[in-house]
Amino acid sequence: MKNLTIIFALVLGIFAASAIAKDNVLLDQTHAAKGIKCNSCHGTEARQAVTMLKCVQCHNTEKLALKTENVKPTNPHNNRHFATETDCAKCHHIHQKSENYCVGCHPRFDLVTP
Repeated sequence: MKNLTIIFALVLGIFAASAIAKDNVLLDQTHAAKGIKCNSCHGTEARQAVTMLKCVQCHNTEKLALKTENVKPTNPHNNRHFATETDCAKCHHIHQKSENYCVGCHPRFDLVTP
């Protein structure tokens, strides 16, 4: 019976995962799918909050700005407030759904935030 319960849970998990749209995948899942372990960002001792300094070890802000230079109405990775140094965590949340930080002041900046 225990094995049947485990198999049933796995099958349900597969169906549930396939039902979730790609844009609903959290960044921790995206990182894990690429083989990045939690302690790569959080440290090996007591779990630490992930700072922008940790993000930019893998994600170059200037390259991100070039990659999104044609996003309209504005480039979220190169803006007039912080240039290419906007704190990643303003928009990109690792363990919860990311959000468009800009829309709080700029309602027309309807940007999709992974």
